Amino acid sequence: MAEYDAIRGVAGARAAEIDAGLRTHMNKVYGTMSIGMLLTFAVAWAVGTSPALLSVFRDPATLQPNILGWIIMFAPLGMVFLFGAAINRLSAAGAQTFFYVFASLMGLSLAWIFVAFTGFSIAQVFLVTSIAFAGLSLWGYTTKRDISGWGSFLIMGVIGILVASIVNIFLGSGVMSLAISVLGVLIFAGLTAYDTQNIKNTYLAHAHAMDEEWLGKAAIMGALSLYLDFINMFMFLLQLLGNRE
Repeated sequence: MAEYDAIRGVAGARAAEIDAGLRTHMNKVYGTMSIGMLLTFAVAWAVGTSPALLSVFRDPATLQPNILGWIIMFAPLGMVFLFGAAINRLSAAGAQTFFYVFASLMGLSLAWIFVAFTGFSIAQVFLVTSIAFAGLSLWGYTTKRDISGWGSFLIMGVIGILVASIVNIFLGSGVMSLAISVLGVLIFAGLTAYDTQNIKNTYLAHAHAMDEEWLGKAAIMGALSLYLDFINMFMFLLQLLGNRE
């Protein structure tokens, strides 16, 4: 009996250690994501409220991007693929630096919203997005339901709206734009819950190894996933709810 109690005690201590590690890991994920968000909106505000800086990337009157603007617009997408391919060769500190550079570049690509929309509506939509994101992420973290099966359908949805968005750049259809925005909100709402559960499950599956370098990079990858969910949900909601200048 004493031996059984000792085994239970060790198992309980180990479970408590993993729970504490998971909380630390999730705090790092959300903390890194939050810093990335601050960088993005600081850069976007600084450039978007300066006609001289914005004119480097876009026509201040029409907001149409020039050649550099198109490069800035699609550069974050290329960086996401590059990050995924290079993550194993980067250190945890290198991955974190890469993420912050990515977040700053994303700020350049979003600077135009401070000209196209009123500051109040941007703040309002940001608050709505924050509340929705927090609720969805909390549900993904706490639910006992396995939602890993959502992944393939949601990724297909992301590819679909990406292609549709590129096509609509040339078509300029208001109806298509509305449909893309509605679907975009729903898809990235689902991805917020899915990614949160995936980050949690990934940690739990590898917690026994306690590889600090791997855990550090996993936290950055998790922060990037949730950052992209938030930014995309915010942008689609802004298209739906934002008041234009």
